[in-house]
Amino acid sequence: MQKISNIVVFRNDRFGEFLLNIPAFAALKKGFPGARLVAVVNPYVQELANRIDCIDGIITFDNKNHSLGELLRFSKALRERRFDLGVVFNPSRELHVASFLAGIPVRVGYRRKLGGYLLTRTMEDRKHEATKHEVEYNLELAGLLGVKTDDTTLSLTIGRESSDVERKFALDAVDNIVTIHPWTSDPLKQWPVRRFFQLTKVLSAYPGIRIILVGQAQATLRSNELFLGLEKCAVDLCGKTTLVELAAILKRSRLLISGDSGPVHLASAVGTKTLVLFRNDIPGKEPKRWGPWGPGHTVIAKQSLMDIEVEEVLRKAKEVLGI
Repeated sequence: MQKISNIVVFRNDRFGEFLLNIPAFAALKKGFPGARLVAVVNPYVQELANRIDCIDGIITFDNKNHSLGELLRFSKALRERRFDLGVVFNPSRELHVASFLAGIPVRVGYRRKLGGYLLTRTMEDRKHEATKHEVEYNLELAGLLGVKTDDTTLSLTIGRESSDVERKFALDAVDNIVTIHPWTSDPLKQWPVRRFFQLTKVLSAYPGIRIILVGQAQATLRSNELFLGLEKCAVDLCGKTTLVELAAILKRSRLLISGDSGPVHLASAVGTKTLVLFRNDIPGKEPKRWGPWGPGHTVIAKQSLMDIEVEEVLRKAKEVLGI
């Protein structure tokens, strides 16, 4: 293989999936000392990507269907950067075509979505079998290049944002924050929101516990309706934070309670314990692949989310919090 000094990695889907590539990115940086590593990401993930130490530069490319002109312009921009190596972590016809048209000499990815024809080093995509965690699958793909790392932690650099968030949301005098993310992007993975309401009401009654509700902007109306009357025991920040501010809030929290969602992986990346509610009957989406990464986390997984009672979640939360 030629000398590798300029690497581009592609992972332009949702921020949770993106964060689970951090160890693979670190393995590439370690395996090719001195090489520059540039990440192609979804625009809204850019602010988080800028907080990852092993990433030296960012290119944004929406995760959507592009016109031929848009794809050609993207390919041309990649070609001008003269990358020696490209690794496509989320297989996509467009990303495979773009890396090929950009003339990147070494192109690594999965043998699907034209990858078997347009990439130079490939492997079968068996992620749907869910026999490993997503972090391990990403490291396995990077391993096609002979690289590895002993440090498989997720890590983000969150500095002054922590104090900025404390001032912005008046959290500086609050010690025992429990953050609750009641929403998921997939209705099949949604624990009933009414149960999140009941959990919030009961947990907030414990002395010293402060509940923060978080979620995307589209959750704001739903949170206003469903959590009406909890203003005195919960701070509703749905739709009010950037991703970096959310990371700072999670870092400030003692625990995140959530379904299978991006904030779970963000909490893992800032060292906060999580309590995550899963279905374990959906092939490829089990906690073995998508659960919180690292030690100290708690997962409740059942075939039906309706089988997970508020009392069980409350009991686990109290164990983690020591109350």
